[in-house]
Amino acid sequence: METSREIQTRIKSIQDTMKITNAMYMISSAKLRKARKSLEDTKPYFQMLQGTIARIIRHLPEMEHRYFEQSESNVQDGVPKADEESTIDIEDLNGKQQKKRGFIVVSADKGLAGAYNHNVLKLTEECLKKGQDNLLFVVGELGREYFIQHKIPMYTEFRYTVQDPDLTRARDISDFAVSLYDEGKLDELYMIYTYEENSMKVEAKVCRLLPLKKEVLATSMLSGAYAEDIRMIPSAESVLENVVPDYVTGFIYGALVESFCSEQNSRMMAMQAATDNAEKILKELRIQFNRVRQGAITQEITEVIAGAKAQKKRRRKA
Repeated sequence: METSREIQTRIKSIQDTMKITNAMYMISSAKLRKARKSLEDTKPYFQMLQGTIARIIRHLPEMEHRYFEQSESNVQDGVPKADEESTIDIEDLNGKQQKKRGFIVVSADKGLAGAYNHNVLKLTEECLKKGQDNLLFVVGELGREYFIQHKIPMYTEFRYTVQDPDLTRARDISDFAVSLYDEGKLDELYMIYTYEENSMKVEAKVCRLLPLKKEVLATSMLSGAYAEDIRMIPSAESVLENVVPDYVTGFIYGALVESFCSEQNSRMMAMQAATDNAEKILKELRIQFNRVRQGAITQEITEVIAGAKAQKKRRRKA
């Protein structure tokens, strides 16, 4: 049985740990609010880009372009935007034709975030099993360490921290990936990241960036947008050459921010759970400490009484 000193040492250790978990909870909460504000500030611009692409398709529905899905494609997914429509089923990656696919994977730089990293990496492995000709682009230190440890080849590693995502990093990633798509080294480009469903639930998702699906884009016109006749100078193809890469950049930026928010949310929940468990352990240890202390007091009283009786008996004999 532990002594009172050992129990006190454990209590002190747990109290110190609680200070750390509480501090990490507060830090994650502040980072989460900042990231959400950043996403809300930039979302209108990229929504307008989506509306511009939709208007071009509505005016020129027969136009063919490498950024658009061909009619014979069998992948049934939605517009690459950060919501439910962009999410695809992993089974949809099983196509009749063997395609060259690129996967941009967003993980975290550190742990202590519950199952956040595990879910992303597990989903990535499932996607990689659906094809043989895959290129893997990894963002986040834990993702890089995981794939190196499991000997899964990476095409490139973006040596960016996932903390405080910004448009510069998103544009670098977008330019690199879109250039591979333009050169024909990729037939499809996907992004695997974590989306925050609500304040209590986050989910790892696979979304397709390229090619875009014309049928869905044509029906995603922003409500209230003025649909007058438009002129595209020098041509619609040239306009798309500039608009679509910016749109992909916006998607990647949104996914980076969503992943960052999900990471902080997961860490907040993990730290809150750790704090709650620490409080339960402290309660049990305090009860145990009181019992040990009470037992020690009782033993001391018993020894004093026994000693007094022995002295009294000895004096009587004398």
